[in-house]
Amino acid sequence: MTFSLHVRVAAEFVGTAFLLMAVVGSGIMGERLSAGNVAVALLANTIATGAALVALILTFGPVSGAHLNPAVTLADASQRGIPWHEVPAYLMAQILGAYVGVICAHLMFGLPLFSSSRHARSGISQVFSEFIATFGLLSVIWGCSRLRSSVVPFAVGAYITAAYWFTASTSFANPAVALARAATDTFSGIRPIDVPAFVAAQLIGAAVATVLFRWLVPSLPKIAPDILIPRER
Repeated sequence: MTFSLHVRVAAEFVGTAFLLMAVVGSGIMGERLSAGNVAVALLANTIATGAALVALILTFGPVSGAHLNPAVTLADASQRGIPWHEVPAYLMAQILGAYVGVICAHLMFGLPLFSSSRHARSGISQVFSEFIATFGLLSVIWGCSRLRSSVVPFAVGAYITAAYWFTASTSFANPAVALARAATDTFSGIRPIDVPAFVAAQLIGAAVATVLFRWLVPSLPKIAPDILIPRER
């Protein structure tokens, strides 16, 4: 069966909200339980985020493709995986869902609904890290989906788990995530002033990876509709 746009948009909204709940909530819990050990807090944040990504992509992939990420949606549309006229609805759902996820995480831990982050993430190394993180994410998605799309959820979860540790920025790799994390003054936050550079690097990284794989895999437009898990048709 083919899912209607409003059903797919709802899946993107709920999925992105849960992703941010995992990112922000695990950051708060990790920081509270780690007794000041940043490495332990980051490890907790990493494991929860990677595991949540696998579960969320498996859950919502058959409905919407489980992009949960504006960079993924734009890359998919560029290869005719999703019609361009549907892109604004996807992007709005992802961004609104991300902010709702932050609100829910704050409510669960007794914090204000929003709090502007003071966590500085600036400089060339941080921005370049976001380029690398998003380039790698799209490379994993495109590279895996051309052979066995069913493994993409696990590949994405594994990659993000690793990228938390090998990038200086802890791998946001998602414009909606970057925007929403500016609204939480907790472990996973980012100063609002640092967000535009992160988003620009993410979009450029996604575009470069897509161009590369369009060259490596000339059949890419044929597999783009199944970018994560094939939707029921």
